[in-house]
Amino acid sequence: MSAAEPAENGARQLLVVIDPFARRTDGESVRIAKDVLSAGAGVKLCLPDGPEEFARALARRGSRRPVVVGDDRALLRTVALLHRERELASGALSLVPIGASVELARSLGVPTGAVAAARAVLDGAARRLDLLVDDSDGVVLGDLRIPALPATGAVLGAVPGAASVASVWHTCRSLVRTLVRPVPPVFAAHAHHRLRVEADGIVLNDLDEPVEGVRVSSRGGRAEVVIRTRASEEPVRASALSVTVSGADFRYRADTRVTGPVRTRTWTLRPEAWQLTLPAGAVAGPGAGAGAGAGFG
Repeated sequence: MSAAEPAENGARQLLVVIDPFARRTDGESVRIAKDVLSAGAGVKLCLPDGPEEFARALARRGSRRPVVVGDDRALLRTVALLHRERELASGALSLVPIGASVELARSLGVPTGAVAAARAVLDGAARRLDLLVDDSDGVVLGDLRIPALPATGAVLGAVPGAASVASVWHTCRSLVRTLVRPVPPVFAAHAHHRLRVEADGIVLNDLDEPVEGVRVSSRGGRAEVVIRTRASEEPVRASALSVTVSGADFRYRADTRVTGPVRTRTWTLRPEAWQLTLPAGAVAGPGAGAGAGAGFG
C-alpha cells in the first residue's frame, strides 16, 4: 500500500465538475459540497449538461486539480477520459460521491458523506491506485466478473439504455438504486460457461471445464484471478499482470458496467496508474498500489 503526502497550498485551486445526474438526484448535497469546497479553496465551477461538455471541462482544467461531484459512473467516466487522453499520471483526481450508486467510491476509501468527502478533497492526500486496462482501452477500477448475471435489474442498470431510467429518477428512486447496485459477491451457481482463462500466458481453465464464474481484481500491484468451476468446490486462484478470457460469446461486468458479448478480452494490470484523493491516514481499497505515494499534481 502506498504512503500518502498531505496536500500543499498549491493544490488549493480546484476545478469542480458537477455531474448533471448528481444535480438532479441530490441538489442539497451538491450545494453543501460546493459550499465546503469554496470555503477552503479557489474553486472554478463547471456544470456540464452532458458527456461532451463534461469532457471539454476536464480538458480545459489547466493547473487546477479536478474534483468530480457525482456517483460511481461519473468517476468511471472521468478516469476513462483521462486514460484515453493519457493524462492520468498528470495529477490526483478528487471525488465527492453523490448520486444513485457510490459503492465503488466507498470501496476505494472515499467518504460518502458530502461534508466528509469535501473535507477530504481539501485536507486529504493523493494515494496511488492500480488500474486494469483491457485491449479495447476500457478501464476497471474495482473488479470485473464473468459472466454478467442473468437479465435482472443489476444488469439492466449497466447496459445501454440505463440513461432513460435515470431521466425519471424523481419518480422511481428506489428502483434506480436497485438497478445500479453492484453485483453481489457471489457467482450465479446455476449457469455454466465454457471459457478459457489465462494468467500471464498460463492456462488456468480450458474450454472442456465449465466455469460458473470468473472474478479479476487489482490488489497490491497484481491482478488477482478467482475461477469457480462445476468440478470443484475450491476455486482456482492466481496472481498475474495480464489476464485473457476467451470462448463463446460472453458478457462481463466491469465495476458498474456490463459489456459484450465478446469472444476474447485481455486485461493488463497497470500498477499505480492513477491517483485518488483520500482522507489523510485512510486505508485505500484493494486497488492500492504497492509503491510510494505522491503529492498532488
